[in-house]
Amino acid sequence: MSNAWPHSRRGRGPRHKEQGRAAREQITEQKATDSVPHGTCITMCPAKELRQREAQNRLHRFEMVPGTEQDRLPRADVSRAVKEYSRPAAGKDSTRASDLRPPSVLLKTACYLVDDVAASDTFQPWTEVYSFVFDRLRSVRQDMIIQRVSGPECVTVLEKTVRFLLYAPYRLCGQPLQHFDPRINDTHLQETLSWLLDCYKEGKHQHQEEFQALSLLYNLGSSHAMQHTLQLPERIRSSAAIQLALAINRANTERNPVRFLRLAQKLDFMQVCALHRHILSCRRDLLLLYSHGYNSRNCRYPLQRLARLLFLKDPLAAELCQVHGVNISGEWVNFTKSSFTENTSGDLQCRRMHDEPADDEKWNCSSASVIHGCA
Repeated sequence: MSNAWPHSRRGRGPRHKEQGRAAREQITEQKATDSVPHGTCITMCPAKELRQREAQNRLHRFEMVPGTEQDRLPRADVSRAVKEYSRPAAGKDSTRASDLRPPSVLLKTACYLVDDVAASDTFQPWTEVYSFVFDRLRSVRQDMIIQRVSGPECVTVLEKTVRFLLYAPYRLCGQPLQHFDPRINDTHLQETLSWLLDCYKEGKHQHQEEFQALSLLYNLGSSHAMQHTLQLPERIRSSAAIQLALAINRANTERNPVRFLRLAQKLDFMQVCALHRHILSCRRDLLLLYSHGYNSRNCRYPLQRLARLLFLKDPLAAELCQVHGVNISGEWVNFTKSSFTENTSGDLQCRRMHDEPADDEKWNCSSASVIHGCA
């Protein structure tokens, strides 16, 4: 009799411990869910912040009531004012429900910023448009993080943000750092892409193939991006967009610039925006390859044919050759490996190479069609 209780206790212990652990985890999870704040602000900018910024003359000109811009204290246009991004600070409550916008309002805000501001020709210059939209989208993501927003609305916001952050480096390439910092843009783009790809793991989404391909093209040469793509389900991995991105990544890995640029001509504009930071170095590699392969004083290569390989107009192809020390004589190119230079001095700006073939519509889209994902 004395051994019955210890024996029974030993037999039931592990199961009871497991049940107790599960119960505690459920309670902890429920408490965590209950503690997540839920926004109640129904406007793009909380009323309290709007009054403060109006009184302190801190409104952006895109947020002012038209005609009051020159007033001592311009008035705020509630339909255009958007909550600023603010860094978390000690003693500051960033979880006040009245200052947080619920998912539906966050989606409305992102649509306004990307569709009505960034994609409009009314708001200029675009350097200022970028600065305004970048800050306000950052605030949208901040509200999403605080409220742990997920689901279709979260995915749509992130997709619009990714399109904007991919288009910006192409549009603002060559701008001074005070107007556009590509490293900062890259940091936010990588974070947003990572968040978006995590959201895709939760279920099927309409544009998943498009953004999986954009991620690989942007991160060309990254083993992590390549591994992620290869682990995608077959139905996604076999899509045309991802197969093309994989082919370009393979050409890049094999250091085959001719095939790389030939495949790049099949991309739509947004895909080109994702790839564009790799294109200039690929063109340089092609000239280096030909400088060795056609190294001869008596060998002449047609400039027009080289321009087609480089996917450039003849004058720009000639300019690119001259910058890299490749001799141009009329309509002919003379390659010599001794004269080739890597051009590390920065004399050539990538922006100069954006003047793509005029007869190719997908390289001459409006910002609206690009950002909306219609290109």
